[in-house]
Amino acid sequence: MKKVAIVLSIIIIIGLVLFTGFYIWGTNAKSKEEKMINFIIDPGTPKTTIAKNLENAGLIRSQYALDIYMILSSPTIQAGEYILSPNMTPKQIIEKFQKGDVKINSATVTLIEGKRITDYAEILDEKYSFTKQEFLKKMTDIDYITSLVESKKYWFLTESILEPSIYYPLEGYLYPDTYEFLETATIEDVVETILSHTEKKLEPLKEQILSNSRSIHELLTMASIVEKEANSKLDRQKASQVFYKRLEMNMSLGSDVTAYYGVNKTMGEELTINELNDNNPYNTRLTDGTMNGKLPIGPICSSDITSIEAALSPTDTNYLYFVANVCTGEVFFQENYQEFIVKVRELQTICDKN
Repeated sequence: MKKVAIVLSIIIIIGLVLFTGFYIWGTNAKSKEEKMINFIIDPGTPKTTIAKNLENAGLIRSQYALDIYMILSSPTIQAGEYILSPNMTPKQIIEKFQKGDVKINSATVTLIEGKRITDYAEILDEKYSFTKQEFLKKMTDIDYITSLVESKKYWFLTESILEPSIYYPLEGYLYPDTYEFLETATIEDVVETILSHTEKKLEPLKEQILSNSRSIHELLTMASIVEKEANSKLDRQKASQVFYKRLEMNMSLGSDVTAYYGVNKTMGEELTINELNDNNPYNTRLTDGTMNGKLPIGPICSSDITSIEAALSPTDTNYLYFVANVCTGEVFFQENYQEFIVKVRELQTICDKN
């Protein structure tokens, strides 16, 4: 037993010596060469991937030695485009990443739920190298949109979004959240990163979505309407039920928010009689019967997960109408038109007094 212990001790010592030698070798500069190399860290890149990319770029000797160094030091790495050299040690490189000593910065942007692609275009214009007009042009570039559908990379993008009457095919498909991109990110970089995030958000609901009698396009269209019409999860489920019941009864949805979208106006602006009666495929306020039993042709805004769940799982009630207190945002539901009119008049009186 004593001999076994001695042998094991020797093996351990040799292992430690080899490990230490490898670590020292791996954490020294790759060479004395002073050439400059551009190195990009995209937002959200794992540290192990960064180490691998550094080795592939010829900037360090071993990704594994750097992995060990980062495990020991736990650095906070900032995304961006860096200028590095193989004469830098891995420690110097990581320190540069920690300081954010970049050639090109990254920038964060928050896309809010309930907003339209036109709103997103303005927000992105302020942060990145492309303009609002360029973004909106790409959002109506049918060749680009078709390529996204045909790539099959995003299971939720279907040919439904290629309908020519849709204003912006990706409306409702860009999930609202906070994102980080390099300031030089292209429109394609931004859009396809957001679509990948949309996929992650929808993945837990995928089976429920695919087994639903309505298409993903119809579900996201419904979600966008209830996103604008109600605030709480329960109210959205009730609003969803109202709209589905109206569809079943071949009624029009009668939704103001779709009328506003159809004529490119925002809530709060005044709609003229002509605009309320504008014959566009989004306007569910039409009274001539053309929109009876129909959803708008596509989503009218981006929805958060609560609204998407409401479109999938409406409440089981008999409501056919609802009206919101514009002063408080509270939503009231009714089963018949008479109850609806009474509540509308009541709320008008309350709001007039306030």
